[in-house]
Amino acid sequence: MTSSDQPTWIDYAEFGERFVAAAVTETRIESAVSSVAGRGITIGPFGIGPAGLARFVAKGSIGKPTVIRRGPHVHFDVMLPVKLRVDVTLGGQRLRLEAVVEIDLSMHARTADPLLIVIDIPPVTGRDVSFVMRAQAIGTAWELLLDPIAKLVQREVANRINGILADPDSQRGRTFDVQAIMDGTRSAYRGRPTHEWIGYDEFGRRFFARIVTAERVRQVVESMAGKPIEVGPLRTGPGNKAEVCVQGSVRLPRVAAAGPVTVTPVPEPRIAELPHAAAESAAAAATEAHANSHDPALVRFDLTIPVSLDISVDVLKTNRYRAEVQVPVALTARAAEPLLIVIDAVPPRARDIDLEMTAEGWRAAALGKLAGMRKQIAAQVARVVRAEVADVSRRTIDVGARLDSTRV
Repeated sequence: MTSSDQPTWIDYAEFGERFVAAAVTETRIESAVSSVAGRGITIGPFGIGPAGLARFVAKGSIGKPTVIRRGPHVHFDVMLPVKLRVDVTLGGQRLRLEAVVEIDLSMHARTADPLLIVIDIPPVTGRDVSFVMRAQAIGTAWELLLDPIAKLVQREVANRINGILADPDSQRGRTFDVQAIMDGTRSAYRGRPTHEWIGYDEFGRRFFARIVTAERVRQVVESMAGKPIEVGPLRTGPGNKAEVCVQGSVRLPRVAAAGPVTVTPVPEPRIAELPHAAAESAAAAATEAHANSHDPALVRFDLTIPVSLDISVDVLKTNRYRAEVQVPVALTARAAEPLLIVIDAVPPRARDIDLEMTAEGWRAAALGKLAGMRKQIAAQVARVVRAEVADVSRRTIDVGARLDSTRV
């Protein structure tokens, strides 16, 4: 994204739906059920037929799952193949058969409290298990045993799969604590047998409230620290006889969670402001009013950019000043297409900038009061900061790209 690109905003609810759809892929589903693949399975021995005279035992292993995505709500059809060798004994005779079993699982990516994505799997029944026997020509007595063997295998396979899926290790493999992953901490919620479900929309709102924190935003804007600020030379004072030069640098920005949103009316331009500064202040106020007209539940922050300035004013001789400037910038965490987090910034207005000047000598102090330099320097600092925050790409996080590069 370049500075000229304008993001297409989406709300937090839509972000939640897109996040789950992007995070839960066929590859991750396959990984979530990988604990099942390769497991050995033994059924029996069981007695079947009249009076249980025949006995059978089946042994095999579960193969690699096949995953197919379907539907808009992150559903998946998963087929687990099982190859079985079936040994049947009747009246001292043994019959060995090969059987192919397919287990159909329905998986749904659901979101749960506090910020979980859980691969939910309904219990497997015998109807979800297909059983195909491979046998050469056999006698009638053997044929009569095939149907009860098939039903027994279907029931037992369903029970074994349910037991594997209910295992705490298997449940942990299907539960993703997004906040714990982002924080790099151990989750207290993985492996729990039950969850409190929430919708994708609520998941999106909680994502911004829990993940987009003041600390993370501070890390994004910290890159501004150390940036130089140079203003001038510019002419000011009566008859524009004073030449002002300003040099300084940005110190480490501070970020705090914002309080309730209030909209400040657009002020009338003041005579003391530079003409272009008055116009820019009005434009900035209009931008702020527009930003605050959105959902009040948006996550907001107050950014304070401290700037240290060395100021020289040349009127017959050079007069020097030291200034500490506090530049307030309103930040809003927004969601944008396709799956972006954008820390949107409202450009500062000159009248909101707190500027404290310290003069070196009584002549410099008197000159500062007469020339009204505070207002003009504040306007120039506001212009520099506006240019700095104009490039939204510096405050944009491509969540989709990060998901693609994350191995979970």
